[in-house]
Amino acid sequence: MNLMEYQGKELFRRCGIAVPRSQHCTGPDEAAAFVAANPGEWVVKAQVLMGGRGKAGKIKFASSAEQARSVTREIMATPMPPNRQNPDGEEIHSVLIEERLPIAHEAYCAITIDRTHKRPVMMVSGFGGMDIEEVSEHHPDSIAKHFIDTAAGYSPFIGRELAFASQLDVGYRKAFPALAGALYELFFRYGAKLVEINPLALTSDGRVIASDAKVELDDDALFRTPEFTEWQKALPLDEDETLAAQAGVGIRNFRRFGGTVGTMANGAGLAMATMDAVTNAGGRIANFLDVGGGANAERVRNCYELVVNHTSAKVFFINIFGGITRGDEVARGIVTALEETRARRVPLVIRLTGTNEEEGRAILAAAGMTPVETMDEGATRAVEIAKA
Repeated sequence: MNLMEYQGKELFRRCGIAVPRSQHCTGPDEAAAFVAANPGEWVVKAQVLMGGRGKAGKIKFASSAEQARSVTREIMATPMPPNRQNPDGEEIHSVLIEERLPIAHEAYCAITIDRTHKRPVMMVSGFGGMDIEEVSEHHPDSIAKHFIDTAAGYSPFIGRELAFASQLDVGYRKAFPALAGALYELFFRYGAKLVEINPLALTSDGRVIASDAKVELDDDALFRTPEFTEWQKALPLDEDETLAAQAGVGIRNFRRFGGTVGTMANGAGLAMATMDAVTNAGGRIANFLDVGGGANAERVRNCYELVVNHTSAKVFFINIFGGITRGDEVARGIVTALEETRARRVPLVIRLTGTNEEEGRAILAAAGMTPVETMDEGATRAVEIAKA
C-alpha cells in the first residue's frame, strides 16, 4: 500500500519527525477557507502517487485565500500527465496546503529492505530534491549506506556516521541521529517496505524538516492498524487493484491479461516464473496473482473467486512453494475453499513443493484432485486443459 504525501506525513508526526504546518483539502473552497484563517505563504501540492508534480505544474504557490482557491482549481482541473510511473496518468482529488519553507539546503534520506544483505538499509545523500537514481548515476559517492542489524537495532552513532559519510551540511548533524532513529521506528512500527524523505530540508533558521514523504507499507502488515483500511479508500486504485484489495491479497498482487490459464503462486518471483512456464507451454495467461505468505482457506477461496469471477480462465494453475507456507496447510485451504465457494468451477492443476509437500499431495489426492510435481509439468497440463 503506497501512501499519499499527507498520509505519510501523518505517520511522520506520530513518530516525531518534523514536518511543515499543513492542511489536506479536497477542493478549492476548502483550500481558500484554510488560507483565509491562516495568513501566510503557502505551497499547494497535488496529492497523487506519481512523481514529477513540479515539472507537471501540479505544485503552485499561494499567499491569499483567493489565490489558494484559484491554484487549487487549476491543479485539480486536469489529471497528472502520463510518465514512466503511470502511463495512464492520475486523477487529482485533493491537495496538501503546506507552509512555504525558507530552504537553505536539501538532502535525501530513506530506509528500505536490501534483499541481498537480508537487512534494512538506511541511505543518505547530500543531494536532495532529485531522483535517487539520478543521484546514483551522477553523484554515486554522495550516497552513504548502513545495513542495520535488527538484533541490535538502531543506535545514534549510525545516524552520525551517515551524516558525515554523506557530507551533509553541518546544520543537519545535530538533529539527524534522532530523525534517523524515528525513521527506523516508523519502518518497523507500521510494517513499511520503504520510507523516503526527499527532500529533507534544512531551513535558513536552522530547522531540519521532512519536506516530502514517500511511504510504502507491506500489505501483510496492514492488520496492525485498522485505520489504514479507511486510508486505502482515498487512494487512486484502478479496477484490478480494487479487486485485489477486496480479496485481501494486496493491491499490487493481481493483474489481468485476457488469456485462458489462470495462475496463482506464493511470491512475486514464483508468480512470474509460473506465467513464463505457461507461456513457454503455448498457453495464454489470464492473470498474475501472488497470494503472499498466508495461503489459508479463506485467502485461497478469495483468490479462486477473484480469478474465476473476473477473468476468462478455463483452468486454474496453483503453484506453491512451501517455505513459510506449509504444503499441507495450502492443501487444506484449497480443499476447504472449493467446498465453500459459490463461484463457477474450473479444473485445477496444483503443484506443491517444499515443506510438507508429501502430506499436502496426500490431502489433495484424498479429495479427488491430482497434483503435479514440477512447474513445467503443471504448466503443460494446464495449457492442455485450456485448449481442450
